[in-house]
Amino acid sequence: MTNEKSAVAMRTATVADADLLSELSATSFHQAFDGSSKQENVDDYVRTAFNPAQLAAELGDPKCTFLLAEWGEQAVGYFKLIAGEVPECVTDRNAVELSRIYVRQEFIAQKIGATLMQKALDEARAQGFTTIFLGVWEHNYRAQAFYHKWGFARQKQHIWQK
Repeated sequence: MTNEKSAVAMRTATVADADLLSELSATSFHQAFDGSSKQENVDDYVRTAFNPAQLAAELGDPKCTFLLAEWGEQAVGYFKLIAGEVPECVTDRNAVELSRIYVRQEFIAQKIGATLMQKALDEARAQGFTTIFLGVWEHNYRAQAFYHKWGFARQKQHIWQK
């Protein structure tokens, strides 16, 4: 990364971004989770969840919204909202899930995560939702602290299944 001043640009990701999103997802997920779980489990999840075909399907799903953060010519982060099933612990049925918010580790200091979170909240409101919910791994303390700063509170624990 260079020292030159740059601003983050945001844009809606499309099916044409599947390869770009695949690479960004794999890189940021590995940066966040390598060493925190069995490596074969991390690698298997990345292969399954972040391959270009899987992401193209998600990008083409009208229930999903992806916003891509770019720094110069480089994709550095994104979020994914899913309008759909609301868990019982969320009392407001007019809710949307913040399914993913990932940032390349080398861009965390540029507050890309905060910019993405604000854009996710704005997008949820623009789509008419009154509540946003998410899930976070119990041992991902950095993410938990980030979400706590944004006013999210723990409601329920659930077993994650891919």
